[in-house]
Amino acid sequence: MISKFNKDRLFPRFFIFLFVFTGFFSALCAQENDSENILNDIARLLAVNDFPSILQMLDRLESANSENTELLIIRASILNSTGKPAEAKRIANAIIAKESNNTEALMILADAAALEGKDRDRRGFLERIIAINPNHVRALNDLGNISLGNRNLYVAAGYFDRALAADPENGEALVGRAVVYRYSREQRRSEQLLNKAANLYPGWARPLHERARLYRGAGFLEDALLDLDEARKLEPNNYWIITDRGQVLLDLGRKQEALEDFNKAIEIDPEIFLSYVFSAGIKNEFGDYTGAERDYAKLARLRPDYYFAFEALGMLYMKNKQWAKARDAFLEAYKQAPKEYTYVLLAAVCWMRAGRQTDPKQFLAQVLRTVPRDTPDYTMIRLFHDLSGDADVAAKIEREQNNTNKARMLFYLASFYDIRGSRNLADRYYLMVQNLGVNTIIEWHINEWILSEKGLGLKAIQ
Repeated sequence: MISKFNKDRLFPRFFIFLFVFTGFFSALCAQENDSENILNDIARLLAVNDFPSILQMLDRLESANSENTELLIIRASILNSTGKPAEAKRIANAIIAKESNNTEALMILADAAALEGKDRDRRGFLERIIAINPNHVRALNDLGNISLGNRNLYVAAGYFDRALAADPENGEALVGRAVVYRYSREQRRSEQLLNKAANLYPGWARPLHERARLYRGAGFLEDALLDLDEARKLEPNNYWIITDRGQVLLDLGRKQEALEDFNKAIEIDPEIFLSYVFSAGIKNEFGDYTGAERDYAKLARLRPDYYFAFEALGMLYMKNKQWAKARDAFLEAYKQAPKEYTYVLLAAVCWMRAGRQTDPKQFLAQVLRTVPRDTPDYTMIRLFHDLSGDADVAAKIEREQNNTNKARMLFYLASFYDIRGSRNLADRYYLMVQNLGVNTIIEWHINEWILSEKGLGLKAIQ
């Protein structure tokens, strides 16, 4: 492939099992002349993740080879793969008690620690492995990936380089080193390694997936899409491939197709938050407010620290005049972002519309202690707390030179008058917000909804 940068999942585990244990099975079964059948069965079962059947096969083999270390290692590996690290550790620890330098048993313990979220233990086992065998490629790759996850690029590069020195065609090391190059903005080197991995392992989706990320970051969107299309053929139910494809389609302006990908990703794994961010936004833009509300609500449950989800929910609830729900959403957003006083003001507006005008008074009094007095936010929060002083606020707005601040203050003054029944004044200020054209703020979008509902449209204020 010609470089685009000319200026002058782990490698599939069933392959690992087969490569490591092919020799063992051949020796074990030679006397029965059945090794090929067993290997074929193991390959077939691993390819479809039929781990229970593999364990049954191992049971039959172990009946005649109960103390065979290699068989026990395979069983422990399968147990880790089926989410049973405690059982895997029991087997591995028994092996270590007899063979303290058995690196494959130590790898079982490292994998089990990863499953249990014990990162320090995992690193300890991996470092013990490379102390025994400095060229243990998988341990080096795992340490590289750990460092990569911590954005320690220099250390990650060192581990992947050592793995490649031991095995220049190792897929995991090629891809890991390419990712380090991408993060280091060495795009051409990254592409070269990914090209090599893609050519060596045409049935493996990850090199294509990572190359697509490289191309997208460099602005080669069509090339990224081609790689993602090929990767998806290889792994049609890979959440991250489909989500990344949706993002590329979004970059290309193909929003309906992007939404289909995000919805598919949600079907694959409804507990990962990222696809909801995009699907909710597209649905909102398309006018599917029910769908957007559902996705934002799920997003808020999955990631309560992602306060933009509560912001979007609050806006949708306001649009539907669900004032109490809107208030609660904005209060939750404020809890997650306590310096965003917009959420305080929007919560106050909804609170007053949901009940009595004095209901948010105590809350606003607490907030006022934290707001700098020389800011527009303080002025508006004080107005909603005191329920008086609107003439002074209007005079301050008249003097405001910053259009963003001015638009926000006009919106809240309009809301204040609207809640208190001064409809003509409210409409005047809503129209003034529109005339300023500051469409980058939350208030502007809510203001547009209000004007549309009132039938005021694009009426100009002279």
